[in-house]
Amino acid sequence: MIHSMTGYGKSVLDTEAVSITVEVKTLNSKYLDANIRIPRSFSEKELEIRNLLSEHLQRGKVSLSVEYKRHQADLGVVVNEDLFKAYFKEFSRLANDVQASGQDLFKLALQAPEVMNGSDQGVPDEDWLALRAEIVKALKRCNEHRASEGAGLAEKLSSYIEAIGKNLQGVEEQDPHRTAHIREKLRTHMNEWISDERVDENRFEQELIYYIEKLDIAEEKVRLQSHLNYFMEIMNQGKAPGKKLGFIAQEIGREINTMGAKANDAVIQKLVVGMKEELEKIKEQSLNIL
Repeated sequence: MIHSMTGYGKSVLDTEAVSITVEVKTLNSKYLDANIRIPRSFSEKELEIRNLLSEHLQRGKVSLSVEYKRHQADLGVVVNEDLFKAYFKEFSRLANDVQASGQDLFKLALQAPEVMNGSDQGVPDEDWLALRAEIVKALKRCNEHRASEGAGLAEKLSSYIEAIGKNLQGVEEQDPHRTAHIREKLRTHMNEWISDERVDENRFEQELIYYIEKLDIAEEKVRLQSHLNYFMEIMNQGKAPGKKLGFIAQEIGREINTMGAKANDAVIQKLVVGMKEELEKIKEQSLNIL
């Protein structure tokens, strides 16, 4: 089963000690392009988080956000008194200079940068383990969403491949009529040459070879059917086939274009146009396959 690169996963943990919310959103991209927003207290864990993304998501444009709050009051708070007094003194001076009310200076100085810090113990190990577990849960839920989206993509792609196959069958049915028309055309030319009593056997042989090589589409039909079968085979393997499916689609397009260039038949040209329309749908959808 193929996976879409579009997905969403969310995990929430709310205990007496901590509240953790993890959200993961993914879009299509050729490579793994991760945008991670985590609290600064977990910044040293960013590399490990990126490894988790690579392990679970493989590729895609990924946005991961983490909200974290510790409820316990025994972690302790360190107030930098010297810095607080310096802020308060400076704020008071500025207030006097501009003749402003100093009513909120205490609160303002207390909220100034680096005045209040948590204890030097840092984030407890159990909090990181809890966060890691929630990240993994969110990633798994994102992959479940990707799988669900992938099932819809597989159904669409199968219908597009089937449509190309039906058009190819139409080409098979029309090809004998096209060949008969070519033979009749060559016979007409030959009769014209004979009636003029100016038959150049070398030229005639060259003309015949030219038409055979230029207009024969037997190999293209065989190769196209082979590519269609291979596309379905790879799609059903379910092992991140997105890039390979894109390459196969290019080969399908090459055979269709060659067939159209050689056809020299209105009915087959119409069938080729239909194939190209379905192929464009395949290329568009393949961009979103993992």
